[in-house]
Amino acid sequence: MTASAAYRRDIDGLRALAILPVLAFHAKLPGFSGGFVGVDIFFVISGFLITGIIAREIDAGQFSILQFYERRARRILPALLVMIAIVLVLAAWFYLPADFAGVPRSALMTLGFLANVWFFTQTGYFGGPADSMPLLHCWSLAVEEQFYVVFPAVLWICAKAAPRQRVMIVVLLALVSFTLAVWKQADTDGFAFYLLPARAWELMAGSLLALSAPAKADSRPQAQILALSGLGLIVWSVASYDRSTVFPGVAALAPVLGAVLLIRFAPGTLMGRILSLPAMVGVGLISYSLYLWHWPLIVFAEYTADAPLGGIRQITVIAASFALAWASWRIIERPFRNAQRFDRRRVFILSAGGMGAINAVALAMLPLGGWPARFPAQVTQMADAVHDVSPKRGACIIDSAGGESAACTLGAPVRATAMLWGDSHGVELAWALGERLGQTGSSITQRTRASCPPVIGYTVAIDPGCAQSNASTLQHLLASPQIRQVYLVAFWASPAYNQPGMAALIDQTIARLQAGGKQVVLIGPVPPQTFDVPRHLAHAAARGGVDKAEGASMAQYHAQTIWLTAHYRRWVQRGVTVIDPLDALRDGSRSRLIVAGRPAYFDAHHLSLSGARAVIAAGLPPQSRRP
Repeated sequence: MTASAAYRRDIDGLRALAILPVLAFHAKLPGFSGGFVGVDIFFVISGFLITGIIAREIDAGQFSILQFYERRARRILPALLVMIAIVLVLAAWFYLPADFAGVPRSALMTLGFLANVWFFTQTGYFGGPADSMPLLHCWSLAVEEQFYVVFPAVLWICAKAAPRQRVMIVVLLALVSFTLAVWKQADTDGFAFYLLPARAWELMAGSLLALSAPAKADSRPQAQILALSGLGLIVWSVASYDRSTVFPGVAALAPVLGAVLLIRFAPGTLMGRILSLPAMVGVGLISYSLYLWHWPLIVFAEYTADAPLGGIRQITVIAASFALAWASWRIIERPFRNAQRFDRRRVFILSAGGMGAINAVALAMLPLGGWPARFPAQVTQMADAVHDVSPKRGACIIDSAGGESAACTLGAPVRATAMLWGDSHGVELAWALGERLGQTGSSITQRTRASCPPVIGYTVAIDPGCAQSNASTLQHLLASPQIRQVYLVAFWASPAYNQPGMAALIDQTIARLQAGGKQVVLIGPVPPQTFDVPRHLAHAAARGGVDKAEGASMAQYHAQTIWLTAHYRRWVQRGVTVIDPLDALRDGSRSRLIVAGRPAYFDAHHLSLSGARAVIAAGLPPQSRRP
């Protein structure tokens, strides 16, 4: 291999093909439901370019680890440090206590290139608290930097010990990583998504390209077809994947293979010319800064408005992302890549100084916690509802605790005679029931699994363990005659549960429980909101308008839940007790956001403990007060 490689405009164009779907996906543009695969394309590009440089220098006897990390520092750190500093300032200005507390920690982990590990322990990527984490996107930078801590050493060892087997060794490592990704792909813990062992194969797909024969311009029909096929795989995955796709694992093959085909066969083809267009190359040149800045802009825009991007705000944020990315590339990135303006010594000194300063600020923020002193008392009272959850919320979710345990028996310290069976919507209701039953000397056991309704026969691709968990729960119930009452709870208003045949499956579940001698209590749907309720109410309190805050309309609620609520009367006639949350949460034509002076939700659709207590108090009939 030669010690240098010619610049390829089409690679910068491919960067544009990677960043634009990511931006469109995060900005919620229609048609880009799978835009998150752009990150996988970036991994392939990175593996191809960086491995090519390392391998050429090793083969020429010129590789220097110091020079390698100098290049990484020039490329990664300047824009990253500025972005993190601005995020810390804006979060301190805008963020409510519960949301602010994690930002300094995520900044520290990002600077240590451990953001993927941090976010793996904190959240999933496709929703919930992820939408308020302005540094979430830095997980992919951490994956790359962790890869480049290990991979140069692998190539160096191969060059010394087994130069002829280098490609085969990388192939074997990639296969091990891919096998792990497939094995873990259906797990809901985020391992396959966030962590290097299950992502390394994507970078090594690019590495294998770099270690093979270099691509040459080829206009033959075969090259044209293969390059167009690469584009087709990327477009197909961007348009057809969505948040419910089991990803990465097998599904990541399409964008990865698409990127591989384009890198290998685009030169000399129609696709090569398209990727080399000035507009594509221009976007590719600013793609790193565009990746860095677009996500914090979207997060802060949605956070301050308590609403997803849409309309003019959508256009404004996208335009601002491009403007800020261009300025970041022009003012920050380009100068630091110029060795004549910033030599190695200055690059390392400035990098260390910048990292040290931001680390110091983030560390100083840690003891402040959520820093509630920034806000009036009513604002913090509303915002604190995010903590108004069951003390057993983490311990008693089956997919994190391994199932029922003694710690998940709530109420009096006696053998449980009731069970709450459901998804995460049941957690706070179980605690509220435990409090009530404890007053009568009884107890209830909790079996809850996130996004898994208590319905025998329900299956979902993203959680294959759901069906098995439900079957195990039913078996346990039928083998436990002391459990006489079963509460069924779920996020019934979720579109995921509104599918053909779901009501019939609920019928069958009820029938099997009743045949086993159980009294069935169905707790109906909670009205979901389109915003995070504690945050919305806190922002309203800051404006002096808590009393004017309105929940979702009843018309919207009925449209979402009629598939279930239409069966109430029939189930009651069969002996089922129905607790309707609307008894506590209806406020005329709107749903209620506040009960007893406190938010009824701890996010957009989960009841807070205050809300759960209100629902149980309003809906539990006298004959059901003791199981």
